[in-house]
Amino acid sequence: MADTGSFLHLARPLAPAAIGSQPSTAPLNVTIQPQAIFSILDHSLRRSPDQERVIGTLLGTRSEDGTEVEIRNCYAVPHTETAEQVEVDMEYQEKMLSLHLKANPREVLVGWYATSGELNTFSALIQNFYGQQGEGTWPHPAVHLTVSSVPGKDIETRTYISAPIGVTSERAGDSCLFIPVPYEIRYSDADKSGLELISGARDREDRSAPVITDIETLERAIEQVVDLIGRVSNYVNEVLDEERPGSSALGQFLMNALSLAPKVDPTTIEKDFNNHIQDVLVVSYLANTIRTQIDLSNRLATAALTLGGGDALQGNEGKDGGDNNNRRGGDNRRGGKGRGQNRQQVEQ
Repeated sequence: MADTGSFLHLARPLAPAAIGSQPSTAPLNVTIQPQAIFSILDHSLRRSPDQERVIGTLLGTRSEDGTEVEIRNCYAVPHTETAEQVEVDMEYQEKMLSLHLKANPREVLVGWYATSGELNTFSALIQNFYGQQGEGTWPHPAVHLTVSSVPGKDIETRTYISAPIGVTSERAGDSCLFIPVPYEIRYSDADKSGLELISGARDREDRSAPVITDIETLERAIEQVVDLIGRVSNYVNEVLDEERPGSSALGQFLMNALSLAPKVDPTTIEKDFNNHIQDVLVVSYLANTIRTQIDLSNRLATAALTLGGGDALQGNEGKDGGDNNNRRGGDNRRGGKGRGQNRQQVEQ
């Protein structure tokens, strides 16, 4: 959800720009995709025990005027941080950025993230690195996203842009003014279904989220709609009974939502629903029939191939048996001829 706090947008004094380039000073609205938040939390869980925070690069899309930024992806960047200094693996950052832009040519570098809400001198140093000319976000400001990852507490996110400050150029390199900007975590219907499935694991001891069937999903959706209708009905009744003050904005929203509902008879809805169920059952029956026919054809073809060698073997055995019978018949004929000659000799 977008932060409800107020924000002050300033025309930022930026560093000297190259000839022909115009820096952007427009306010920003940041949109964050859920997969980016998941990647940041996963990176935080895999960090070393001695690390207080981890950092990474944010990638996404930016509007032509630079006022709308959408954070879609991110990746981790190795770094070491002590009380005296901070070191970031620049070579790793450059290679990963090059590979990611080749795989996703529509995305650009938009900023960096950290799993701590603290803003210090090291944060300013890293912010200036991501907002520099050449390999940074210049002429657009770099977006700094902070995500709290304290176990047992709610996840808090903040987005900032920066303005350089400092009396001298040396001090301006590790100093900046962080300015908060509004943000919104936006997800689609498919993302919402996945988030609801994942959130169901928090109430289970084994932290597992079993995949439910389509019928169970439909049942849950209907229960949620019925619950929402009940809440809206109770609110309207309380407003009509003057038990609570009404809201003209909420009333207009409810009127617009109800105007989208089709004007149909309940019996017609029930009839259409039953017809749809029958169509689904027919399609399911035909699919099972086709599957059975394919399975039967495969078994018949396999049986024909298997029994083909047996038939040939039996045919050879029958052929040999026929030869033996023919031979025996020839012997019988010879024997019969001999007996006929003996009889003729006796008669003579």
